[in-house]
Amino acid sequence: MKIIKSALTAALLVATLLSGGVSAGTFAKTKYPIVLVHGLFGYEDILGADYFYKIPQRLTRNGATVFVAEVSPANSSEVRGEQLLTYVNEVLAITGAQKVNLIGHSHGSPTSRYVASVAPEIVASVTSVGGVNWGSKTADQLRETLTEGSIGEGAAGLAVNAFAELIELASGSDPRDKPTDSLAALNSLTTEGSIEFNEKYPEGVPSAYCRNDGKKYAENGVVYFSWSGGVTLTNILDPVDGPLTITGLEYGEPNDGLVASCSSHLGQVLKDNYRMNHLDEVNQTLGITSWFETSPVAVFLNHAQRLKRHGL
Repeated sequence: MKIIKSALTAALLVATLLSGGVSAGTFAKTKYPIVLVHGLFGYEDILGADYFYKIPQRLTRNGATVFVAEVSPANSSEVRGEQLLTYVNEVLAITGAQKVNLIGHSHGSPTSRYVASVAPEIVASVTSVGGVNWGSKTADQLRETLTEGSIGEGAAGLAVNAFAELIELASGSDPRDKPTDSLAALNSLTTEGSIEFNEKYPEGVPSAYCRNDGKKYAENGVVYFSWSGGVTLTNILDPVDGPLTITGLEYGEPNDGLVASCSSHLGQVLKDNYRMNHLDEVNQTLGITSWFETSPVAVFLNHAQRLKRHGL
């Protein structure tokens, strides 16, 4: 499993440090390990290109213990949440830590929130990055287009499932270990599905759409944060700016191309209008982000330092 590879890498780093070979920084040295959780069609890495591009490496160099979770690229929030719960328990067994800090991008946010809600004793914090916490209008439009139970819906589901499984294979995972269900993922990401999810797992969620009154310190003892981008045109060299600008036109409010800024709110809203599109938030595509905005890598690094200051 890739988690074993991560653990071996961490062990080698510790051994090197103890032998005096290098000096590690402590800027991002959090009390608990950081687990990064990808969104829809996400992965750990494909051909050496990370989903969280260069982010785990920079966090590690600055003292953090970092893992990139293995969950299905396409399935419901609850199914992905159960997969993440299993992964977190493996991280705890390997590291000896009592808790983890979960940082979820896009669909990784409700996936992380699920774990924090059902097993708060093993989660120190949840951070939502461009999180689908109140649904995505893009998902709503797709759900309206695909008539439930129709031949078209079934065909689309099969095609997208095949694509998701191809992603798993390319990233070195076995699709049989993390089954896909793209229609379940779609339903979870709609406004209706997200509201139903919020009713079951309400921690950190604002009292109404676009409000900033979500509790930072929730009743379950977990600390909640969020940030997101708020534009779609970020860099003339970025190949995804065009498609995300097209999808973003339907929102009628600030958005990152796939998630409205207001939909991303959870717990303490650190910022919801970075000059970043949905992929810029995790330093994609290959680090091609705005020249006039803080680097996404720096945002993650500074947040790790924030978690450290909070004793997390």
